[in-house]
Amino acid sequence: MEKTMYSSLLSIKEKYDNYTKQLNEPNVFNDIKKYNQINKEKSDIEDIYHNFIAYLQAEESYSLDKDIISNEQDEELISLAKDDALNQEQIMNNLEQKLKELLLPQDENDKRNVIMEIRGAAGGDEANIFSGDLFKMYQKYCETQDFKIKIVDSTYGSAGGYSQIVFTIKGEKVFSKLKFERGVHRVQRVPATETQGRVHTSTATVTVLPEIDDDIKIEVKPEDIEVDVFRSSGAGGQSVNTTDSAVRITHKKTGIIVTSQDERSQIMNKETALKILKSKLYQLELEKRESEEHGLRKLAGTGDRSEKIRTYNYPQDRITDHRIGFSTSLKVIMDGELSKIIDALIADDKAKKITEAGL
Repeated sequence: MEKTMYSSLLSIKEKYDNYTKQLNEPNVFNDIKKYNQINKEKSDIEDIYHNFIAYLQAEESYSLDKDIISNEQDEELISLAKDDALNQEQIMNNLEQKLKELLLPQDENDKRNVIMEIRGAAGGDEANIFSGDLFKMYQKYCETQDFKIKIVDSTYGSAGGYSQIVFTIKGEKVFSKLKFERGVHRVQRVPATETQGRVHTSTATVTVLPEIDDDIKIEVKPEDIEVDVFRSSGAGGQSVNTTDSAVRITHKKTGIIVTSQDERSQIMNKETALKILKSKLYQLELEKRESEEHGLRKLAGTGDRSEKIRTYNYPQDRITDHRIGFSTSLKVIMDGELSKIIDALIADDKAKKITEAGL
């Protein structure tokens, strides 16, 4: 292991041991606020600590094996030590790789829930139908992860699917899994209305926002927004509520428009819409920060076919993520096995960050 990394890990181990000691001190134990703060800081480095302890144990066993190989006369013991040394070396290599990943700066939003928006883009009715297919794919994926989906707002396409659908996803570290889904998704298939059997290309845009909690202060002044109420509508625009319970909020400074119509009351819809608005404003702040540090990276794109991050090719039963050149069976992914792509994207992202960090 590289010396700088080893030294950093020793410092983290010392910090963890110190936190453990502090938590047993009466003045900390009896101060709930202080106790919780120290316990949180300890928890934040717990994975690193336990993996480094395992590394140190393997390192000690490896050293003992090397000592036996160098000084022992018994051939059987030497043979056993050589086998164990190889095993301990493999354990150390695996733990070192894992520790490199754990040492990477964590995305501050990885633990958050998600607000996702899917819109039909290029391709008219077929794009809207594809938006509906993407929503079903995410529904099935969320079932495999025990994530909970709740629709906030939706506009049905005239031929099926959605021209727009907004929904929340709640669960364990949802954003860490789904943040790579943002961008333009392209579909290639023969539409049901196509009489000549020609393959059409359409797109849908996916936006993924971290759902912010009270720990992030985003101020929305009453004078900065315009609130409209209207009746909720279902498929084909038909009214599904006899009262004006749906809420539309327009943020005057940015032009962001947010709608919520799937809650049971106007008050609840307004609360949901404000929460989404705050998440979008928070995302604008993150974009501004990224723009200043790395250059702007758009979160969804315009929907142009050339911007695609992924292609869903139905005739060939193939899905390809163009960012990492990963291809697999389309049917399997649409049936909910999206983890195959997500895991590959996460692994690629970690590898790039490790290289950039020089670990």
